[in-house]
Amino acid sequence: MNKSILMIIGWRLLLIIAVYFGTFLVLQNNFLGGGVTYYQDNPQFWWHANFDGEHYLAIAKEGYRPLRHFFFPVYPLFIRYFSFWATDLAGYLISGIFISHISLFLAVWGLHKLLKLDGHNPLFVLTILLIFPTSFYFAAVYTESLFLLFVVWSFYFARKNKFLIASLLVSAAAATRVIGVVLIVSIAVEWLVQYKHSFNIKRAVSLFGYLLVMALGLLVYLWYLYSETGDPLVFIHKVEIYGNQRSASFVMLPQVFYRYLFKIIPALSFYWPVIFTTFLELFTAVLFLILVVFGYFKLRLSYWIYLFLGFLVPTLSGSFSSLPRYVLVLFPGFILMANIANRLPKIVKYVLAGVSLGSLILATSMFSRGYWIS
Repeated sequence: MNKSILMIIGWRLLLIIAVYFGTFLVLQNNFLGGGVTYYQDNPQFWWHANFDGEHYLAIAKEGYRPLRHFFFPVYPLFIRYFSFWATDLAGYLISGIFISHISLFLAVWGLHKLLKLDGHNPLFVLTILLIFPTSFYFAAVYTESLFLLFVVWSFYFARKNKFLIASLLVSAAAATRVIGVVLIVSIAVEWLVQYKHSFNIKRAVSLFGYLLVMALGLLVYLWYLYSETGDPLVFIHKVEIYGNQRSASFVMLPQVFYRYLFKIIPALSFYWPVIFTTFLELFTAVLFLILVVFGYFKLRLSYWIYLFLGFLVPTLSGSFSSLPRYVLVLFPGFILMANIANRLPKIVKYVLAGVSLGSLILATSMFSRGYWIS
């Protein structure tokens, strides 16, 4: 575990260097944490709240307002709770950065304990996770670290047959991000795997109770949305505000691939930030599709369900936009990557690691200057 902590510290120092390199890129004036003035005064601080980070801070400080309901409540509530001392937006940002980093450390601790149950090498899995091109989101004012914390510990307690604790963590996860519904299914599958030889009426009642607990966080938020907006699914029905690349109706995965290969990529302009982001999205989609297929034969069933649905559900909006960020919490995919990498020649491993690290530095630099990454 000590090596993992040192690795996280080294990763964090790398992000600082990447943000410094970002200062040589042309500044994009939209979606900068704290606004242009605050950002330009201290980019190493305010970049953490670029893009969605601004919304989480606003919710924590002011509460929900129109067009903020896409952002689930647990993370901004944590920020608000830990900002009792704050007198300005910077105080809320400090709270958000603190929560993201503490959550990452706790998530890594849980990941260590979980992976050791099956004899995996936690350090190698963590290495691949931290050099993934979008891992900088774990440090930003985003939900990735907190959600990963809920995910790994819910699986750990489920594996230890402590399903009430696991269910409470899943409930918190489902009120942190919409993808938490996938975790409900996955932990239910884990329960069924453990009790498939002793299933009876009493067990069925227990499972139903756990399902209610797991769904509670999401149900409370849906009730709040209904009372405030009249639409408990407003975060789905209004998704088109993020651009015509997203659809409020479900789009099948083959259609999304077709759209990228035959419409989006052929129409790309020679503007390198868009080219980088588009190919990162497509690469992530292809990579995790391969991992889903490969994982069917290699992963524990509950892990595979989580990987499969966690990959599939975000694509149903008709786009791979944000997918490079969404996959960060799909830890079974990184287990598979570690297993595959172990079989590769050293030179291939070093080349892939170098490409991934270079992409991480570039992506962090771009994001810190207001370029959309994921």
